[in-house]
Amino acid sequence: MALDQDLKANIIAKYGRKEGDTGSAEVQIALLSEQIKILTEHLKVFKKDHSSRLGLLKMVGKRKKLLSYLRGKDYARFTKLVEDLGIRAK
Repeated sequence: MALDQDLKANIIAKYGRKEGDTGSAEVQIALLSEQIKILTEHLKVFKKDHSSRLGLLKMVGKRKKLLSYLRGKDYARFTKLVEDLGIRAK
């Protein structure tokens, strides 16, 4: 259920601030969002996969913390990222 290298490279290229930027909040949030989408589809098929559900909840919590950090740090980048990814954030 991990992201394949091509998809990961595309996300990093799209949301990274410079070449090879994998640590910025935008890239981390985008990667987590893609993993959350994949895992959500998996859990629709395998409803009793509780260990994957726990992993999904951890990813959602981590993304929420990163979004909160980005919102406080740079609100303009936060709103652009939320709009691009199509996620709801408070």
